[in-house]
Amino acid sequence: QVQLVESGGGWVQAGGSLRLSCAASGRTFGNYVMGWSRQAPGKERESVARISWRGAIIYYADSVKGRFTISRDSAKNTVYLQMNSLQPEDTAVYYCNADGQGGTYWGQGTQVTVSS
Repeated sequence: QVQLVESGGGWVQAGGSLRLSCAASGRTFGNYVMGWSRQAPGKERESVARISWRGAIIYYADSVKGRFTISRDSAKNTVYLQMNSLQPEDTAVYYCNADGQGGTYWGQGTQVTVSS
């Protein structure tokens, strides 16, 4: 079964940093676009960043440019989201996803809470 498992969320003070990890398994993702999205309480899920498995950056939301960095380690089948200068508006459940011709997959999410 295809699985995407996020980890690394937690509580931080504004200005702090976290690194989220997404462990991917169940298939090869060489032709997939990997991404992170988030859903804040009472709001719709929104895309944060996307990267091809080849390593090309595809997208950053304007709200996170210069603060967040998406990367992947193909040898470890893992996608990362380094989040710096976190602000309260970044508080959300963060989800990893994989999108390709073979289908679209989502992880279970990891909570990020940023206090002021």
